[in-house]
Amino acid sequence: HVEARMKIPRGQGMWPAFWMLGNDIGQVGWPNSGEIDIMENVGFEPSTVHGTLHGPGYSGSGGIGAGYTLPNGQAFADAFHTFAVDWAPDSITWSVDGNVYQHRTPADTNGNAWAFNKPFFLILNLAVGGYWPGDPDGSTAFPNQLVVDHVRVTTNDSQPPATGGRITGLAGKCVDVAAANTANGTPVQLYDCNGSNAQKWTVGGDGTIRALGKCLDVASGGTADGTPVQLWDCNGSAAQKWAVSGARDIVNPQANKCLDVTGNNAANGTRLQIWTCAGTANQKWTVNG
Repeated sequence: HVEARMKIPRGQGMWPAFWMLGNDIGQVGWPNSGEIDIMENVGFEPSTVHGTLHGPGYSGSGGIGAGYTLPNGQAFADAFHTFAVDWAPDSITWSVDGNVYQHRTPADTNGNAWAFNKPFFLILNLAVGGYWPGDPDGSTAFPNQLVVDHVRVTTNDSQPPATGGRITGLAGKCVDVAAANTANGTPVQLYDCNGSNAQKWTVGGDGTIRALGKCLDVASGGTADGTPVQLWDCNGSAAQKWAVSGARDIVNPQANKCLDVTGNNAANGTRLQIWTCAGTANQKWTVNG
């Protein structure tokens, strides 16, 4: 998890950025080095920031990215905001203030090389002028500044796996194995937290989430919206791999979808499923909460 809490400047021609380059840029050059733009803003778009990947075959204006726009015409320069990526092998997820707005995997590079499974270094800078923002004009105030409150890099690689913690979500309820049944195919559901073993989950360093000696599993290895989640014998398959993001999403990378409470229904017994990540309350989870 890589984040910075910053207050960006305003004004035509301003181009603040928080980004990463591959350590091997001196050997392989750009864009083969890979570039992860965590946040870029151009002054003529005061309410929008962009997150972009650049690599071999998808660089410059051909970069792979998306924008995030504040509601109600707010400007990013009005306040501090936290810009982040959750970065893992074959997976990068962007968020602003904890709201996920983009997730990318090697499936997005159109057959070109994924240049991001290696060491990178961080850059924070404020550029003035250039091909994208254009030049400053008479309305641009100087001096100007990019104010950085903190930069934080955390990893879960070195933490021992949690044992027997609960996972809480919508309405403060728990991820629960229906009737504490250990049979393969038992539904995983939302239920009032009760401290039972059916609600004690271990998030493993191998990407599994386990309860009652079995694994949280996407039924039949499905990737479609609405595929139910169940308990199944642990088998090392991609249907049982999960990534817990700093933005509190639980993502199945194979499907590139989020663990989701069906229909945003907080009733006891509501089945859990995978669904396209939307940053909504029914996809937010607190592990060991």
